[in-house]
Amino acid sequence: MLTSLALIFLLALSLAYIFTKLKLPALIGMLLTGIILGPYVLDVLSPSLLSISVELRRIALVIILMRAGLALDIKDLKKVGRPAILMCFVPACCEIAGMMLIAPSLLDISLLDAAVMGAVVAAVSPAIIVPRMLNLMEKKIGTSRSIPQMIMASGSVDDVFVIVLFTAFTTLSLGGEVSASSFVQIPVSIFTGLLLGVAIGWLMSKYFKKFHMRDSIKLLIMMSFAFLFLQAEEWLKDLLPLSGLLAVMAMGATILKDYPVLAKRISPKYTKLWVAAEILLFVLVGATVDIKYAAAAGLMSIAVIFIALMFRMIGVFFCMLKTKLTMRERLFCMIAYLPKATVQAAIGSLPLAMGLPCGQIVLTVAVLAILITAPLGAFGIDMTYKVLLKEKE
Repeated sequence: MLTSLALIFLLALSLAYIFTKLKLPALIGMLLTGIILGPYVLDVLSPSLLSISVELRRIALVIILMRAGLALDIKDLKKVGRPAILMCFVPACCEIAGMMLIAPSLLDISLLDAAVMGAVVAAVSPAIIVPRMLNLMEKKIGTSRSIPQMIMASGSVDDVFVIVLFTAFTTLSLGGEVSASSFVQIPVSIFTGLLLGVAIGWLMSKYFKKFHMRDSIKLLIMMSFAFLFLQAEEWLKDLLPLSGLLAVMAMGATILKDYPVLAKRISPKYTKLWVAAEILLFVLVGATVDIKYAAAAGLMSIAVIFIALMFRMIGVFFCMLKTKLTMRERLFCMIAYLPKATVQAAIGSLPLAMGLPCGQIVLTVAVLAILITAPLGAFGIDMTYKVLLKEKE
């Protein structure tokens, strides 16, 4: 495993540097590293490392969402209001609807198979969006209209919404029944996640004010609770829906509200952790990509992805109606809501593992969605924010 880690960091840093020099997102180099070193090309990564790939990716997500929470001022989010709520589900619904409209004829699959495919592809990637929105917040670009805050917070809820829909559609595909309670899980998991995160964040703020300890120890305590949130989601899934990732972000935001001095001291430590976590996250996502599937997908699969993205962008535009945002700012929101990676890597292979007839084509489209939208979205954000957004005066 040590050799694998050394190869991952050395090659990823090298390729990230090359792509940065080419004015392209560094994450393309990281994804490419995973593809090259992964089981489908050179196959040099240790099986023991790949066996814990899912856990390592979740750790990386916890780090970036904790960092996001510690920078997310609730007052800024309240200013956004209605668009922030709509962004949590409208773009995903539009993308799934678009997939159901076009995929049956272009890919020769059933309407239900297209719904499963849409649910896999529709989730946006917090791992790509959050660090870029944090960068804009640090530069105070777009923050006068709370644009980075809105995209960052909505993107996390979007994932919860899509994963519940994915569960419902795969249940139907397997011949099961989906009741109204299945969809009730969406608001319940959001509410319980927020409630848990706020409660623990409030208690933690009180505790840290009362008992003195090094900031590094506080960081470890915060990380430990964040891991417990994710595990609680697994423990309680049959009893009470809970969004662990939302709880993580809510905990950070509550600490910022109740103990802002600590939040500003701790946040840079998460920034440093993210340097290594980002590499592991995207390299391991890249390692899940079977390029044979991508090569055999054909133009129709690519066309389906781009047409579905158009539906998604229309959904984002709809969310921005009757707001004070300019056309340029709305266009930026549409671009920023494109990238996909982590959820697709996590659930893209599940329909195939379940034995669904659409499993192979769903996995293929999920792989292509990562390869196309991750660099496209990251590049789009990095290249347009200076033109489309205004710096706060």
